[in-house]
Amino acid sequence: MKFTVSQSALERALAVVSKGLGGQSTLPILGGVLLRAEAGSIELQTTNINISIRHAIPANVEEEGNAVVSGKVLAGVVKNLPDAAVTFDDESGAMSISCETSHFRLNTLNASDFPEFPALALDQSVELPSELLSTMVDKVYKVTSRDTSRPILAGVLLTVDNNTIRLVATDSYRLAVCDTNTETSSVEGTFEAIVPGATFHDVLALPSMTESVSIGLAQSQIVFSFGSTTYVSRRIEGNFPNYKQLLPANCNTTVRLDAARLTQALRRVSVIATSNPSVRFDIDSDGGLLKLSASSPDQGESTELVDVEVEGETLAIALNYHYVLDCAAAAAQDKEVSLELLSSMQPAVFKSFARINYLYLLMPVRM
Repeated sequence: MKFTVSQSALERALAVVSKGLGGQSTLPILGGVLLRAEAGSIELQTTNINISIRHAIPANVEEEGNAVVSGKVLAGVVKNLPDAAVTFDDESGAMSISCETSHFRLNTLNASDFPEFPALALDQSVELPSELLSTMVDKVYKVTSRDTSRPILAGVLLTVDNNTIRLVATDSYRLAVCDTNTETSSVEGTFEAIVPGATFHDVLALPSMTESVSIGLAQSQIVFSFGSTTYVSRRIEGNFPNYKQLLPANCNTTVRLDAARLTQALRRVSVIATSNPSVRFDIDSDGGLLKLSASSPDQGESTELVDVEVEGETLAIALNYHYVLDCAAAAAQDKEVSLELLSSMQPAVFKSFARINYLYLLMPVRM
């Protein structure tokens, strides 16, 4: 195998496939990148069993073939090369790499030991605008659970029906839902899948992402295809919680808040909340005021008054300020967010309506 490729194109390609590299695995082959040289291009593949990625870039191929080299070492080499042509030459158990005055000789692994790329027999697929989808994923994926005992909560529920895209995530303490209407490719019935939250976020941030991304479902896999990149991940199997039954049918108090001002006030008040993340929200409907307060036996107390628009009853509730800050960050582009409350012991519901509609339900904490 012998080929020449641009250093900048190769560095970008390695950034695309690096998410598929195995970590501290007992199988050294999973820490490698499979390089497959064919007429006019080279294809890079990585896999850690849960994720498989392949990406192709143009190259001047003199001799076709394939080889596996350490992904970490190859990325380190390529990153530090000048932006010039890089020549690879596979020589019986070693890969020779040359770029201007730099020369390397890397050990290779047997390409026949590299796992086969998953067969892609799709049952259903849909094409979606990637920038819009990325914005939606950013609003919900932080709400996914890190608890490995409940893998279903580590996923984001994606549904596409009649040109409506909806994403839902929950960690059982909070729930995030966002939806929007947009033109999508034709899909028979409802497209629905539970996508690992980290995978969803990572794939949409890849440097090779195009204007649209095709998402397909296989028997136990979800497949993202865009440009010359294919990203395959295991689907999360099971039934997502019935989140609709958690949403209150009405409310007794509605508060309209400026998302940026809420963030600033919360950050000031929460400086005191070192041992307890609880911040109390006292809503004065007559005065049109929201008082945020926190206290700590060791540090003292803090309060902040915020002018707000209130409809309904005067009410108080305590919430985890970390979770509220996540909500405010997700709604920052919408500027205004409403807070709907039924009572001090029932969930708080934050909402914003714009290009992407957003709902964030948060369980209260003890006052």
